[in-house]
Amino acid sequence: MKTLIIAGGTGFLGQILENYFKAKGFTIKILTRKPTKKNHIFWDGKNLGEWSKFFEDTEAVINLAGKSVDCRYTKENKKKIYHSRIDSTNVLGLAINLCEYPPKYWFNSSTATIYKDSYDKEMTEADGDIGDDFSMNIAKSWEKAFNENTNPKTKKVVLRTSIVFGKNGGAYIPLKRLVRFGLGGKQWHGKQKVSFIHELDFARAIDFIITENLEGTFNIVSPKPIDNKTLMKIIRKALNIPFGISHPKWLVEFGAKLIGTETELVLKSRNIIPKRLLDEGFKFKFESINNAVNAIQQTI
Repeated sequence: MKTLIIAGGTGFLGQILENYFKAKGFTIKILTRKPTKKNHIFWDGKNLGEWSKFFEDTEAVINLAGKSVDCRYTKENKKKIYHSRIDSTNVLGLAINLCEYPPKYWFNSSTATIYKDSYDKEMTEADGDIGDDFSMNIAKSWEKAFNENTNPKTKKVVLRTSIVFGKNGGAYIPLKRLVRFGLGGKQWHGKQKVSFIHELDFARAIDFIITENLEGTFNIVSPKPIDNKTLMKIIRKALNIPFGISHPKWLVEFGAKLIGTETELVLKSRNIIPKRLLDEGFKFKFESINNAVNAIQQTI
């Protein structure tokens, strides 16, 4: 039986992967600071420990560890965001190299936010414009730490993941809440692009990369980004709510401060295309946001 190890796997994305690969017959082990289940293994995200012995002869290690960016970018939070990503990446690389029979695959999270704000240009893995602000620089540092770890016997994959839509977490929950409160209009001018992926396609994409024996950098996004105005309209329709108050930029900024997050989560235009997945022949089940939202609503 193949084993999959997910570092930082107790959150939304980790649970998607655990459920998906468990259904395919994998043994799943989760590295976490707070073990609560039989398949949970303690680690602190920065030091070698007993957890590393489980890496021998596994199919894949998937690193999702890192402090959430859904917070205010204070000096302290910036420090935690940075170190939680770099430290976990470096110690995983060390653990892999200490194995006699190392994992076949090492997937490391990154983010589609690494690309510059774009309305017209489609950002692909080869031709995307990498930006220069706090979030983009975090992503660059994260990928640099990953790529500088030399692991000759293990295939390595960078996951530049977009907003993931699912029924138990991710962006859909707060957006749905806004719609139900009558606040589901466009944010700002509503023209900013939204790149997304349905939770099932997120898991399927990783499965595909393993099955096809691929490696390198992948944009884990749907091939059909939409604009913010259309996104909110589709969610309103799915919830049978005919109207929604729109949010001018100043109100978005005020609301972000109120709930302790940053405006880039809704104001940045993400126009990202999964060119490598498409070129390799991956078939999305949920290409359009309409299909993704309707599928989620049907399972709730």
